[in-house]
Order: sequence, then structure tokens, then C-alpha cells
Amino acid sequence: MDGPEADDEQSAAESETTLVVVTGLSGGGRSTVARALENVGYYVVDNLPQALMLDMAELAFKAGGAARRTAMVLDVRSRAFSTDLAGAIRELKERGFSPRVVFVDADDEVLIRRFESVRRSHPLQGDGRLADGIAVERGLLEEARDQADVIIDTSHLNVNQLRRRIEELFGGEDARRLRVTVLSFGFKYGLPPDADFVLDARFLPNPYWVPELREHTGREEAVSAYVLGQEGADAFVASYADLVNATTTGFEREGKRYLTVAVGCTGGKHRSVAIAEELASRLRHSGLAANAQHRDLGRE
Repeated sequence: MDGPEADDEQSAAESETTLVVVTGLSGGGRSTVARALENVGYYVVDNLPQALMLDMAELAFKAGGAARRTAMVLDVRSRAFSTDLAGAIRELKERGFSPRVVFVDADDEVLIRRFESVRRSHPLQGDGRLADGIAVERGLLEEARDQADVIIDTSHLNVNQLRRRIEELFGGEDARRLRVTVLSFGFKYGLPPDADFVLDARFLPNPYWVPELREHTGREEAVSAYVLGQEGADAFVASYADLVNATTTGFEREGKRYLTVAVGCTGGKHRSVAIAEELASRLRHSGLAANAQHRDLGRE
């Protein structure tokens, strides 16, 4: 079949091809993301030049089967690497594909430690320092980060935590639904840079000052009951559950697929953990795909 009808049929089929584009800072965890995507059934092409993205997408469409879920990992070490990721993504969309861009990032000091631990130089540092190579790469990838659908900061994630995050984001039956991560954290360790909303639970009494609760965490019943039983705690959780539910339709309409709600307390052990678990539970009860994660649990 030729003509407009054939073009419409092909475009419809291509829109059903699930494409994930993975990029980000060297040392940020791209390889772990690639392995995790393979674990949930993606065909992964590593170190792909941007100039070949459209060709790879069309090959995946024509191959069908397992290749209909393809992930393309872009790496600045490729000699054919181009900084025009925006143009490459736009070209894919014009062809009928709907790529999702995942950007992995980490603090400079964390990246430096990772390179030093494996005694590797940064691919862009040349005769300079590790920090010089990281700075150059950040500049090259600035536009890619700006248009990413999901940014994952791996500064405080180990390999297993990053793998679980990717499997939760891309392993479900309905990957097009908005997925909400309620992330607990400790303010003394810094704000999560990938948070869409930041909630402050420090207005609640701290279980740390209750001797029988100090060594326990917000995931345990005694601490959870103490935190959630405080005046204002229930209204706090209910208000933010209503806020998230009120915004999900708009986020989905605008093409956002991943929402991170960060809940902080002083150390990320008691109040924020209990609140995050309760908020995630209420969001699931309202029909959202929500899970709780705890960035700083165990750091003390």
C-alpha cells in the first residue's frame, strides 16, 4: 500500500515503538541504566552517535518484536558525537516516534571519586585535571539535560538503588502513566536536585529525642505511629496528596511521565521516612503509580 494511508499506518506503528534515549555525565551511571533496561526487556544500543538515532529507531520499528522496546545510550566518547540532541529528538518526533530522554547526573566531587576509585581519566580531560573534563562535558550536555524527561541524580545512589529506580520507571505494564517517587531525605545532606516538589517535615517533633525511638527508623511501626500521630501530621500528608492528585492530569497532558516529591527532615531517618511512606500509600490508594524511596536512610 502506497500513499498517505500507508504513511499514516507506518506513523501509527512507529508511535507504538518505545524508545528511550539515555545520556548524562561520564561516571554518572549510564552503564547501570543500560543494564537495568536490558533487565526489563529493552534492546539496548550503547555508544550510539546522535547522527544514527533515526536510523536505529527505524530499524527497531521494522524489526518488530523485542526490538520495539529500544534504548539508545549516547556517550561523548563517540567521535561522531554531536551536541544537537534537541535536533535529533525533534527529528525522531517528526518521524512519528515518541522518545523519552533519561539524563544521569552526579555532583562533581562524587564523579571525581568514582574516576579515582577505578584509576581512570575522564574522556574529555586531555592534559588537564578530572575537574576540567567534567566541566567540559557539563557544557556539552547542558541542552540535553534541559530537555530530559527524567533526571536521575546518582550522587547518593548505589548500583542496586539505581537499577531498582530504572526498573520501577520502565518495567511496568503501562510505562506511559505518570509515576510518582516520594523520596525521603535529610536536609543536612543537601536537597535532592531532581525533586519536583520539596516538603519540609521538620515542623513535627523529632523522634530522635525519644530514647526508645532514636535507633529505629520511620519505616518501623513505633516511629511511624509517633510521627503520624502528631498534631498537623495527617493534615500535612492529606494536603500534599491532594496537591499531587490535582496536578497529575496537567503533568500527563504536558507529557511529563515522572514526578519526584521529596520529603525532608534533619537527617532523613525518622520523620521524612514515615511521611514519605504514608504519602506514597495514599497516592497509590488514589490510583497513582507511586513508590517510596529513602535516599539517606542508613547514613547515620
